[in-house]
Amino acid sequence: MRLWRSVVGKLWGTILLLVSFVLIILTILLIQFFENYHVDQIEKSLTDTGQKISGIIQAHRHDGLGEEIVFEMVDDPVGVAIAYNQNEFRYSPNISGSNIIPDYVFLNDEDLRKVFTEKTVVMKELSLTNHYGTDNRYQNFIVSGVPLRLGEDKTGAIFTFQSLGALKETSKQTANLILLAAGIAIILTTIFAFFLSTRITEPLRKMKEAAFELSKGNFDTRVPFLSHDEIGELAIAFNQMGKRLKFNMNVLRQEKEQLTNILSSMADGVMTFSRDGTILITNPPAEKFLQQWPVDTQKAHSPVPPEMADLLQQAVADEKEHTGELAVKGRYYVVIVSPLYTHDQKNVRGAVAVIRDMTEERRLDKLRIDFVANVSHELRTPIAMLQGYSEAIIDDIAGSEEERQEIIKIIYDESLRIGRLVNELLDMARMEAGHITLNFQDVDAGEFVRRITSKFQALARDNKVELASHIEQEGIMISIDPDRIEQVLTNLIDNAMRYTHEHGHIYVKLARVKNGITISVEDDGTGIPEEDLPFIFERFYKADKARTRGRAGTGLGLAIAKNIAEAHHGQLSVSSRLRAGTTFTLFLPYKKLNQSVEV
Repeated sequence: MRLWRSVVGKLWGTILLLVSFVLIILTILLIQFFENYHVDQIEKSLTDTGQKISGIIQAHRHDGLGEEIVFEMVDDPVGVAIAYNQNEFRYSPNISGSNIIPDYVFLNDEDLRKVFTEKTVVMKELSLTNHYGTDNRYQNFIVSGVPLRLGEDKTGAIFTFQSLGALKETSKQTANLILLAAGIAIILTTIFAFFLSTRITEPLRKMKEAAFELSKGNFDTRVPFLSHDEIGELAIAFNQMGKRLKFNMNVLRQEKEQLTNILSSMADGVMTFSRDGTILITNPPAEKFLQQWPVDTQKAHSPVPPEMADLLQQAVADEKEHTGELAVKGRYYVVIVSPLYTHDQKNVRGAVAVIRDMTEERRLDKLRIDFVANVSHELRTPIAMLQGYSEAIIDDIAGSEEERQEIIKIIYDESLRIGRLVNELLDMARMEAGHITLNFQDVDAGEFVRRITSKFQALARDNKVELASHIEQEGIMISIDPDRIEQVLTNLIDNAMRYTHEHGHIYVKLARVKNGITISVEDDGTGIPEEDLPFIFERFYKADKARTRGRAGTGLGLAIAKNIAEAHHGQLSVSSRLRAGTTFTLFLPYKKLNQSVEV
């Protein structure tokens, strides 16, 4: 069943049916032709025989030898009837039985009577159906009538006839020969058609297999071409198509990889959408953005924020670029949505959105604004006091020398305060620009911590705070800039003093870790709110003055301390709980340097 569904079966069957049809038609026509040919030959032979007999009878009409000569000359299956007149018929003795045509047939047949009446030669296929009760043609007779001239007033006829039964065997043999030839031709055609179909379809079958391999992505598949006809040219074209497909696929793969790499390496998020808002392509920053959405369960059904969905609808509707700003979980984003056109640039098939995280820029803008405001605030008070007390001296408001000296001392203290602020700002600027100079020395970390702690014991007693140091291991040598690290610890201990209530505790702890040491300043004071922890090391950050003891600082100490720690390739971190205390931890890695280093 599969053979007839294949090209081989269809081509084979088509050729076989076509040749068989032609041979059948040709066989029928040949049988008919040979049968008619034999009939024509019989008719011609009978006519010639009749004319010869007529001549013999006329030549011997006086001596009576004509009939004897004629009857000797005629053999089976030809019969002769000599009619001297319409009443006297003489038949050849070799004809008898069913092969004899009665004389009345010759006399009653309209065509045969013309031999007597019109003296013309008549040829006719005579059927004796009524006489013999059959309509088989091979029972018919071919009758040739030739007029016989016996004298001026006497006219007879020579009727030569032959049954077509003799033709039956001849036609049968001829038909058998033709059918045998047709059978041999069909067999040879079958073999040839199958061979031809196989030769034609074998390359097609290989091309089919190669096409399936191409569909699987195996573009190295080749079709062998063994001929130079159309099939060979088709195989060459197929192989060239495979090479071209491989080249194009490689180009597309490279372009896709390049586009993927570009999208993956972009700092901005990129997303493409269809017209109905379905997300098609995203890069890692865009996926990170989507992970932050939804911000609550009421909006969980939407894959993107409603503001962004509105921008998409507007971009698709008016085919223009739209820009908007989003705030998701405390982060700020700028979204630029542009329409995405089809390849013919006629219709909009979607939109592409570029998402830029502006949180850091917003933070820097806020820090810049806060910096200007804080500097202005820090300088305004001492400048106002300098201006006011200077005017008091100029106006000679002081009533006594003691008041005058007190005013001068206030002016001096405020000028020192301005000087400290300016120096700290300069230190911050140098550190952030990378121009801090460190003088590394090998110091005993335990002795270093104890020395700094002892410097604050008097201040701790005045504030009624217990200050103690805990050294986990003695003899730890570390290469640091002692002046800079002392500045860091001084700032941390001073902050702990100001944020710890009376009878509180402050602990300075030294511990060895894997790659260095840690120095922790731990207090049980007011603590820092969780929302303020990310900004604790920013410039001019100050805790709420309602929670402090004593004078407030400039807000630059922790920022400077962090820069000093990073200049030592270390780290300064903080952990705190409100009303439970705060712990600052300074990590310093081991170093082998004793010279000055500028970083």
